[in-house]
Amino acid sequence: MIFGHMPPDDAEGAILAHSQKAGTGTFKKGRILSRADIAALKEAGVTSVVAARLEVTDVPEDEAAAALADALAGKSIRVAAPFTGRANLYATGNGVLEIDAARIHAINAIGEALTVATLAPFETVADRQMLATVKVIPFAVPRAELDKALDIARSGPAPIALSRFEPHRIGLVATQLPGTKESVLTKSRAVLDARLATMGSTIAREIRAPHDTGAIADAVRALAADGLSPILVFGASATVDRRDVVPAGIVMAGGDILHFGMPVDPGNLMLLARLGETPVIGLPGCARSPKLNGCDWVLARLIAGLEVTPKDIMGMGLGGLLKEIPSRPQPREGRAPAAGSQPRIAAIILAAGRSTRMAGPQNKLLMPLGGRPMIAHIVEAALASAARPVIVVTGNADNEVRAALAGQDVTFVHNPDYADGLSTSLRTGLAALPDDADGALVCLGDMPDIKASHLDRLIAAFDPEENRTICVPTVASKRGNPVLWGREWFEAMMETKGDTGAKHLIGENPDALCEVPMPDDAPLTDIDTQAEMESRRSD
Repeated sequence: MIFGHMPPDDAEGAILAHSQKAGTGTFKKGRILSRADIAALKEAGVTSVVAARLEVTDVPEDEAAAALADALAGKSIRVAAPFTGRANLYATGNGVLEIDAARIHAINAIGEALTVATLAPFETVADRQMLATVKVIPFAVPRAELDKALDIARSGPAPIALSRFEPHRIGLVATQLPGTKESVLTKSRAVLDARLATMGSTIAREIRAPHDTGAIADAVRALAADGLSPILVFGASATVDRRDVVPAGIVMAGGDILHFGMPVDPGNLMLLARLGETPVIGLPGCARSPKLNGCDWVLARLIAGLEVTPKDIMGMGLGGLLKEIPSRPQPREGRAPAAGSQPRIAAIILAAGRSTRMAGPQNKLLMPLGGRPMIAHIVEAALASAARPVIVVTGNADNEVRAALAGQDVTFVHNPDYADGLSTSLRTGLAALPDDADGALVCLGDMPDIKASHLDRLIAAFDPEENRTICVPTVASKRGNPVLWGREWFEAMMETKGDTGAKHLIGENPDALCEVPMPDDAPLTDIDTQAEMESRRSD
């Protein structure tokens, strides 16, 4: 890669390394300079820019990031579209993260250009949570380095995978000593119920028994006979030795003690045993508290279908000091810990217009194109993307539009004021957004060439922390649609009037603007007239 200062005449096709003012406008870093950009720079008196020019042995940053992310991702993981040399990997469910640390270290050791950052191995994660990110540091990666990284990633099972929680019917033995309060048992059960709910599992049967070896054995056998797994034992008194009451009861029931104790605090006194194929866990006293403890780590792996061995437990010491870590999310929150999550982006499809420029009595969105109504194209693209929910705003031909989209997983909302302009449909769509939406793609119903890949690229570019909250697709530096708007703009968008939408906010807020280059002219292509429709059908 060639990098450095160069005169504008030599910079066409190069990648701008730093934002550069050009007259009243600003070209942001990462922009591929076009002939028109060069003319604007020269007109503004710019005599030199810092830019990068790729060589034949280089792989562009987005292409490299996407290739490596795809090679790393295993089961239950979704790779987001790359942007600025970054491709993120997200969970598609709740579960436990599996990572081949040796191969991740090997990839990071290849050189400076390619980096992979992940959550810790065996972390409990939530649906849509970010699990890992691939970041290309310069604007390109030498082909040889990328190939080496891909070889490592593909040398076995995917290095990053998610074992999803599977619902388990769990058995519980709660022992009692003289003086044990029922309120203590009831509270402990409630805490355990909440803990298991984060993993999608429930206690199917609880047996309360005396804190006695024989009674514990009978209870464990009864729960195993019911097919419950795993079986948990809450002892009224802490287990202090392998030969204590709880482990002795498990052995009397026919079980084997696999491991007692763990290098995790709280959680040191956990007991792991097995009765046939059924795991049995002697819970430490700290499990009566909702705070994170070592038993959570073991339970999570078991409920995710992962084997837990004595060697696994003895390897939990690094990072096993869990006390006094206020930033660590706890099970009491009713969700798995989340270090970062995929933004929740909705799609608003404006399908309420009157088609005034289209000759003929039929609403243009209902006209057949490629074997289905035109409106179906953008709806199918939105449904195939990461956007959820997909909201369709109807107005003119309300019933017909709904019928054309029958069976699609969309939310319809009617705009009775559609005749007053596009802004009324925009406001109607915004009002229908869920409270947890971080942003919304505003899509036009007459843009049939838009694909899920266009929408996902906009979603990948969206990043409030980087102040990228208005994401606009561009084709050869020309802006198009749809536009992704962050939540912070919804209030201002609700104030729009007439038939122009929120376009003025783009020009008024250049610092929040992120222009997202697209590989084709779909963001510039809509169908307004009969001639355009006929031309399109003849292609």
